[in-house]
Amino acid sequence: MIQEFFFPCLWAFLASVAFGLVYNIHGGGILICGLGGALGWFVYLAVQLLPIGSIPAAFAAAAAIAVFSECMARLRRCPVTGYLQVALLPLVPGAGIYYTAYYFLQGYGQQMADRGFETVKIALALALGITMTAVVIMAKCIGCVLPLIAKKVGLDP
Repeated sequence: MIQEFFFPCLWAFLASVAFGLVYNIHGGGILICGLGGALGWFVYLAVQLLPIGSIPAAFAAAAAIAVFSECMARLRRCPVTGYLQVALLPLVPGAGIYYTAYYFLQGYGQQMADRGFETVKIALALALGITMTAVVIMAKCIGCVLPLIAKKVGLDP
């Protein structure tokens, strides 16, 4: 259990901290980015225990990272993109991109198409997980703030 969950999450934490340094994130923000990366890998690995595949796992991990990043950005009054991008980087399907290019250069058309299609599906799952979470959070925030603004400007019915 420790080897299946703890060590991959630890490596994701360290990778996110390293990317946080590259992105010039200061202070406690680096640890928050690391926690976001570790959380993403934990959710990804936990969902992969279910017999549903890597695409839903990537979606769930991206959604978890997006919620975590939104919460941390609001608590620290910082832009969400720094936390989100850095915490998401360990989930990017770099090996899939590499093997797609490798199979292309070797002339293995079927393997290239299979690997490339799987890579695109994972990337789309990550993007949809972030987007849908952001839309839900923004709709909730706008739903809370819009009536207050309407009341202040005298548009309250």
